[in-house]
Amino acid sequence: MSIDDTAAFLSDLRLEHRRAEKLPEALMPPDLAAAYRAQSALVDRLCEAWGGERAGYKVAVTNPAAQRMLGVPHPVFGTLLSARVHRAPASLRAADYSTSLIEVEIGFRMAEDVPAREGGHDRESVAPYVGDLYPSIELVEVHFAGIDRVTPCSLAADNAVHGAWLHGEAVPDWRGIDLAAQPTRLLVDGEENMTGSGGNVLGHPLEVVAWLANTLPEHGRRLSRGDFVTTGVTTDGIYPASAGEHIVAEFPSLGRVELTLD
Repeated sequence: MSIDDTAAFLSDLRLEHRRAEKLPEALMPPDLAAAYRAQSALVDRLCEAWGGERAGYKVAVTNPAAQRMLGVPHPVFGTLLSARVHRAPASLRAADYSTSLIEVEIGFRMAEDVPAREGGHDRESVAPYVGDLYPSIELVEVHFAGIDRVTPCSLAADNAVHGAWLHGEAVPDWRGIDLAAQPTRLLVDGEENMTGSGGNVLGHPLEVVAWLANTLPEHGRRLSRGDFVTTGVTTDGIYPASAGEHIVAEFPSLGRVELTLD
């Protein structure tokens, strides 16, 4: 298996807006370390094709529903790309994505570099390094024919199936809000489709940030000032959107995010 060959296969799927049955065995990374190297090579290719740069991280599989759906029992991080980060309200072309799976998420932007901490970070220790909070939507783009074709290594190599990230207005004064209890809901064409709460992501969104801060150094990276971090789906499911739909993510204490799929 060649890292470059894996990255080339996965970038072609994105650039050609198509799906494959699965990641071929000959291209499957042997472990997560190799999978994240393939992810980095994939991101290099996408930045070259689309322009822009790395903008932060997404953390996938932080919600029990997502873990059950994907059969992946632990989080996996992906890289946000500035070419696919949008300020809401926004319109995206459904044809630009092989799938348009919608996740209602709580995001952050880091105010400071996160240093190593003996014993690792938890949500209390990582909080001082966090800046603004952002209500957000992630559009998830799955490139394999079925969810059952996804493995932890293929998920990591495929940039944690990230498609696009949309954020609402920054919320600087979020620290007095109980984020674990924060209600969230998804509306499709004005009708409530599903609900959830911030506690659905590892018990608290800042636990996801702590996990990321502890995990990135294992792969030669670190969580840095200016990085966006989106923490995973807060609702009890993921919505498969279609062209022509108007999607709204609502957070009563934090704001809303609007997406139209053209």
